[in-house]
Amino acid sequence: MDIKTQPGAMPGNIPENAPQPADFKPVAWARDLLRSVRTAALGTIDRNTGHPVTTLVTVATDTDGSPIISISNLSSHTANLKADPRASLLLARTGKGDPLAHPRLTVLGAFEKITDDATRARLRGRFLLRNPKSQIYIDFPDFSIWRLSVAAGHLNGGFARAADLPASDLIIDVADAADLIASEAGAIAHMNDDHAEAVSLYATVLAGEDPGPWRMTGADPEGFELAAGDRTARVLFPERVTTGDQLHKTLVTMVRAARAKAS
Repeated sequence: MDIKTQPGAMPGNIPENAPQPADFKPVAWARDLLRSVRTAALGTIDRNTGHPVTTLVTVATDTDGSPIISISNLSSHTANLKADPRASLLLARTGKGDPLAHPRLTVLGAFEKITDDATRARLRGRFLLRNPKSQIYIDFPDFSIWRLSVAAGHLNGGFARAADLPASDLIIDVADAADLIASEAGAIAHMNDDHAEAVSLYATVLAGEDPGPWRMTGADPEGFELAAGDRTARVLFPERVTTGDQLHKTLVTMVRAARAKAS
C-alpha cells in the first residue's frame, strides 16, 4: 500500500518526498500497535481552560480496530469528552535504549459513549480479555465504555520513519464478519480453557515470543491477539476470516503448522 505523508498535518512529519527505509511498513506497524498496546495517553480538551490535557488510560479495540476505553464519570477526562468528544490516543512501544527509537502511534478522532446494551456487553468482554485487572471496577455504576471514531493517525516508527495515515489504513471493514463477531467470545474461551498448548504454540512459534501463561484475548478478520501478564503479541491469519467456522478451521491449520515448525 502506498503511504504518503502530508506536510504540516501533524508535528514530527518527515518531508513528503523523503525516501522511506525499505523495512518500514507503516500500515502493518500502525495496526499492530493499535491491537497490541494496552495503555495509552488520552488527549482531551479541558472544558474549563480550552487547553489540551493528557491523562493515562487502558485501552482495547473493537473488532474493526476502533479504540475503546472504560472511564469513570468522576474523571476529569470524562467530563472533557462530554463537553467536546474530540480526542487523541498515543500508543507507544517501549523497550531498551532511547525511547524515541521505538514506534508509537497517535490516533485522532471523536469518542462516543456506548449506550446500547448489546454493544456494551460485547465491548466489555473484549476490554476485559485485553485488560483483566479492570474486572475490579468496570461494572461500577459510574463507569462507562467509550469508542473512538477514528479520523486519522500518525505513525512515528523511530528516526527517519514517519507517516500520516487515513482512517481507512487503521480501521478494517467488518461488514462481512457478523458471524465471526458473534462467535468470537465462545471461540476464545474454548481455546483458553481447552487448548492451552495450542495457544502457547501460537505465541512461541508463530509470534516468536518467550514461553509464558499465554491466552487469546481477541480475534478479528485479520488475526488474533495474545497476552501473558504484561506481554502481548499478535498473530496474523494466512487469509481473511469472517465466520466462526473459518476461525476454527484456520486455528487448527495454524497449530498444525506451528507443531511442524517446532519439531
